[in-house]
Amino acid sequence: MSDSEDGGGRRGALVGLLVAAVMLAVGLWLAHDLTAASKMQDCLMSGRTNCNVIEPAR
Repeated sequence: MSDSEDGGGRRGALVGLLVAAVMLAVGLWLAHDLTAASKMQDCLMSGRTNCNVIEPAR
């Protein structure tokens, strides 16, 4: 095998790893966003009028 053939395989593997990492990050972001929306919807459906998230003072 020549060096150029070996480099192409590594490049493809790195591109695949990068695509998988981006998909994982987008999936985690989407899951977090959907969970927050679900919690807000549950709060509103229970009849509450103040469903704001209270952040603790630092």
